[in-house]
Amino acid sequence: MYLLGYDIGSSSIKVALVNAHSREIVKVVQSPENEMDILSPQAGWAEQHPETWWNNLCLATKKILSSTGINPQEIKGIGIAYQMHGLVAVDKNQEVLRSSIIWCDSRAVSIGENAMEAIGREKCLSHLLNSPGNFTASKLKWVKENQAELYNKIHKIMLPGDYIAMRLTGEIYTTVSGLSEGILWDFKEHQAAKLVLDQYGIDKALLPDIVPTFSEQGTLTDEAAKATGLVAGIPINYRAGDQPNNALSLNVLEPGEVAATGGTSGVVYGVVDQLNYDPLSRVNSFAHVNHSKEQIRVGILLCINGAGSQYRWIKQEMTRQDINYADMEKLAASVSPGADGLRILPFGNGAERMLNNRTPGAQINNLHFNRHHQAHFFRAALEGIAYSFVYGMQILKNLGLDVQIIRVGNDNLFQSAVFSSTISNLIGSRIEIQETTGAAGAAKAAGIANGIYTSVRDAMGGNKTIWVYEPTDVDDLAKDNYIKWEEDLERMMW
Repeated sequence: MYLLGYDIGSSSIKVALVNAHSREIVKVVQSPENEMDILSPQAGWAEQHPETWWNNLCLATKKILSSTGINPQEIKGIGIAYQMHGLVAVDKNQEVLRSSIIWCDSRAVSIGENAMEAIGREKCLSHLLNSPGNFTASKLKWVKENQAELYNKIHKIMLPGDYIAMRLTGEIYTTVSGLSEGILWDFKEHQAAKLVLDQYGIDKALLPDIVPTFSEQGTLTDEAAKATGLVAGIPINYRAGDQPNNALSLNVLEPGEVAATGGTSGVVYGVVDQLNYDPLSRVNSFAHVNHSKEQIRVGILLCINGAGSQYRWIKQEMTRQDINYADMEKLAASVSPGADGLRILPFGNGAERMLNNRTPGAQINNLHFNRHHQAHFFRAALEGIAYSFVYGMQILKNLGLDVQIIRVGNDNLFQSAVFSSTISNLIGSRIEIQETTGAAGAAKAAGIANGIYTSVRDAMGGNKTIWVYEPTDVDDLAKDNYIKWEEDLERMMW
């Protein structure tokens, strides 16, 4: 008996097959092998077509079935994790009306800021835990203002995971956690956020019906089964945004537990049991996968857009095709900490919430042509991303979040010893790298709703810790390197 998990990222679609009894990951595959393109018709815009996600999901599913030889009739449930904050709009025939405006798109920043002022800062924060900001609701308002003819054809709006579930089942649903990530959930009223919908003039009927995060959310249609190589009737039992799902995958469920990831964006995600929010909206608070009216579980999320996206850019633009990330790590490790004074600010992938939604762009500082070489760039890039994590974690600490232990998966920037040790030492936190992925976590989560597991803890039990970074005493040079980087940022921002 097996469980299948999807992780719908902006770089690739990952699929994991998990043995339901042993909880062991049988295999993880992705499609495409290289990263999917992000369309940028104008500066600050970022779009992907949902059909691209679907096509790659079908390819990856067929790949995992053929490479493992598993009979699809043995798959008893499907879980879906997905890139957060995206906007997918469909008509009455479930046809997509435009490319998805995805998480790192910046076009709606001013719309969210204006709504915050119109509704009132205190009211927004106490009801939504966030500013409307650059999230899904504000992106929909942009469509309403700029593509009115298209907007009038919208039957339902969805998040990327809701779209994938629709393609698999033919049914359109969302979750409380999903609505909260779109700033469409009112935590005080325990319902869709009327104050946002009214401010933007959006009909509540455009929102999908709500299903519990862990529940039967439809079954595979004959058409979807044919496209994926699966069999009709397999239930969808779980869906969640990639960061809440990543936290769940790492057994981060209760107050004080912290997860992190260093993918296309960098994220630190900690759970609290109060309706906490940052008065400056530099970090964001969303309903966690186990949140309810009776048991508050809020995930406080620090997001750094310019993380893996920056490192990918350096790989694409500054290396030969035969150099991979492992080669880049070896070269980075050959250079002393501080990269001989070369410093990189990684904020070149859209508006940065922790920088008050500004779009400062990336910056290379203190470059010397006769001293710095390719390896210095690799080291400075990794350290620059690590420094941005350290900068953001100070905000989380000020909100009372304990970051003594951080749990991460083994499929992102945290595989780099240069990156992980820099964060561990400067923050003074233990970093535990566990053998799991978001797709595997989604697969295991699917086993909760159909009764294979008794609880989330039961489902996620057995994660192997494969490496630990313990903080060491930070020498004056390391502190000085970070302080100079922070000074670079302050000069750029102010």
